[in-house]
Amino acid sequence: TVAITGTPMENSLMDLWSIMSIAAPGLLPGPERFTAVYRRPIDRGSAAALTALRARVHPFMLRRTKADVDLQLPPKLEHVLAVGLNPEHRAAYDRRLQRERAKILGLLRDFDRNRFTIFQSLTTLRMLALDPALVDPESTAASSKLDVLFEQLPQLLQEGHRPLVFSQFTSFLKIVARRLDEAGIAYAYLDGSTRDRAAALDTFRSGKAPVFLVSLKAGGFGINLTEADYCFLLDPWWNPAAENQAVDRTHRIGQTQKVMVYRMVAQGTIEEKVMELKTRKADLFSAVLDDDRVFSASLDAQDIRSLVEP
Repeated sequence: TVAITGTPMENSLMDLWSIMSIAAPGLLPGPERFTAVYRRPIDRGSAAALTALRARVHPFMLRRTKADVDLQLPPKLEHVLAVGLNPEHRAAYDRRLQRERAKILGLLRDFDRNRFTIFQSLTTLRMLALDPALVDPESTAASSKLDVLFEQLPQLLQEGHRPLVFSQFTSFLKIVARRLDEAGIAYAYLDGSTRDRAAALDTFRSGKAPVFLVSLKAGGFGINLTEADYCFLLDPWWNPAAENQAVDRTHRIGQTQKVMVYRMVAQGTIEEKVMELKTRKADLFSAVLDDDRVFSASLDAQDIRSLVEP
């Protein structure tokens, strides 16, 4: 049996276990023992467990990256675009932050039981960093992210560029769509609920719409968008693989233009903490596949604490 994948590890070491259980049954122990012998020790920094896992799986893996293949692709340049919150947006975020921080820190005493509620609070903070109206429909605070995005778009479109705009929150993409309508800018739209994906793709590829709004999950698989040469990631995600899959819809065979990628991060918010967490966790394919470090754990209680503490 041969297993072919572009993401042997996306969220945790259990992704690798799942693939190996199909491609090489019996090579690794069952999930509970695998967790006890490999996953937990590696999460805690055990070099011995890491070395043992690498030795076991290495003979059964053949890895090929873009760097190994002469695809003759133009460069892809990635930038973090720091977004300062306007005073009203800042006040709305800070008011809710105090409440959600106290709630989360209290719930961490029983993390496993309270996981769902904790992630609801984190999601609330992430939405507030985008636009207060996502949490409070009565809010009149302008979205700082949208203001910065719409400072960029007109000039880019005038120069003939074709931007993709990604967000994990379809509710925010719909707010972006309303702003594009108000500005008289044509756009295509794709999220998980889009029934006619082909029509949305054709609208963008044909040039009828110069902007393509795409949900991060819907844009990560099965589409080729080499017509685009700019990508705006409106909100960071702690799983870099999902972001990279989406961005690489543009940076692939057939692309003739330099690709510019902007990750928009709201300053002084949970988004900066998410970026810090990604830096700590995101040696993406890690020691098991590449080097001496590992990105192996889903978020634990200490990770959550780091996201909300000052």
